[in-house]
Amino acid sequence: MAYQGIIETYRPLLNIPEGMRAISMLEGNTPLIPVPKIADRLGGGFDLRVKFEGLNPTGSFKDRGMTVAVSEAAHRGAKTVICASTGNTAASAAAYAARAGMRAIVIIPAGKVAAGKLAGAIAYGAQVIQIDGSFDDALSLVVAISNKHPIALVNSLNPFRLEGQKSAAFELCETLGSAPDWLALPVGNAGNITAYWMGFKQYHEKKKTVLPQILGVQAAGAAPLVLGHPVEHPETIATAIRIGKPARGEEAVTAASESHGRIIAASDEEILAAQKLLASSGIWVEPASAAGLSGLIKEVDSGSLNLSGKKVVIVCTGHGLKDPDIITAQFTKPQVVKSELAELEKVILHD
Repeated sequence: MAYQGIIETYRPLLNIPEGMRAISMLEGNTPLIPVPKIADRLGGGFDLRVKFEGLNPTGSFKDRGMTVAVSEAAHRGAKTVICASTGNTAASAAAYAARAGMRAIVIIPAGKVAAGKLAGAIAYGAQVIQIDGSFDDALSLVVAISNKHPIALVNSLNPFRLEGQKSAAFELCETLGSAPDWLALPVGNAGNITAYWMGFKQYHEKKKTVLPQILGVQAAGAAPLVLGHPVEHPETIATAIRIGKPARGEEAVTAASESHGRIIAASDEEILAAQKLLASSGIWVEPASAAGLSGLIKEVDSGSLNLSGKKVVIVCTGHGLKDPDIITAQFTKPQVVKSELAELEKVILHD
């Protein structure tokens, strides 16, 4: 049978209303890509793979949760969905709302959203509103308005978002035959690390497989879970995780603790270096998506993590096309030559 999307594939494992119709774009089923060159950079002797969530329909992992959240909202008769977003949630909510024939409203912090993400939300027909404030301010506003009016909140505070996102853990276990030994992933609003841990625990109870250790990675300029307190003015080039007060912060800390893992911070420079390293293996991700690898490199290089003989998965949450502008500052710019064969030969053969 052809793949039918997350809801139909994993319906028995999802805590969703009976008879709920799936609003789907065949999200999920993303590839698990071996990256042996990067494993060698980290000392070799272990199996390293990238779960490339940037190949979901709107280019990020958010589609996993949004298919369930929007399907449930439609099931109970909602006509409008709303979310606060640093970009990926906005694009995903807008796309799934459009597919369901619903209105989508997205609230974003002014000047803090990558162009590729903002363009997506607009293209899918959402009403996009920028506020003079942070993501945390935007989230407070959408919670308040959804409590006051018949508008469905589809941020990760919505438990149905996590029901969809935990499917990635099921896919990893099915592809590898069990959970990996270590899972490294970015942490922003902390819904994804929470959902992965939910999925791994559920799969463990069903199949008696091993549980992984989880390495969550925040950007140093937006690392409330590492610092132990909210960050009032978070700043990082990794816009998708530029969040100072994670909605699922407590659950994220619990996931790291219960898995015998940890949550650490990486600098913007370390994140961008990891983005470049992933690109050298043919995987282009937005900066925040490289945070998991940056943290893994940091832990291995410091001697805090020995991966010998292990199965390790890096979750890359969004495609590089989500934030293309950053590349112009980090990668080599195109060389300009005259449109003459001799000039081209000079550059190609003798440079």
